[in-house]
Amino acid sequence: MTGQRTHTIDRGVAEGRELRRLLENGPFADALRAAIRARGLGLDRIRYRLRGRGCSVSLATLSHWQSGRCRPERPESLLVLKNLEEVLGVPSDSLSRLLGPPRPSRSPRGRAARCTVPGESLVMQRGRETRT
Repeated sequence: MTGQRTHTIDRGVAEGRELRRLLENGPFADALRAAIRARGLGLDRIRYRLRGRGCSVSLATLSHWQSGRCRPERPESLLVLKNLEEVLGVPSDSLSRLLGPPRPSRSPRGRAARCTVPGESLVMQRGRETRT
């Protein structure tokens, strides 16, 4: 019984070391996936907690971010990422700094992740944002 417990503790220590390494060196998708695994929350639970902070993001978007299929780039997505770092319990800006410079802009597709800041309203119109 103690051997099994030691193995679990060793695995947790190794995962913590791996997470720290990924948060320092990236890539973004691997670091996000490791942070999600370390926190022990499913994507639906993470989405629920983000919604409680005023952030709206789809499960598909979270899945695409952690698989590396796409990454947060729009201002509202970066605000969601800041809240995601808090939900996952990783240091502030540890994931966002792994993004590097923004990629060349593309035409807007689909729904963007959105996050509202108390006292501020963000309105999206044809891919442009206006603060009110």
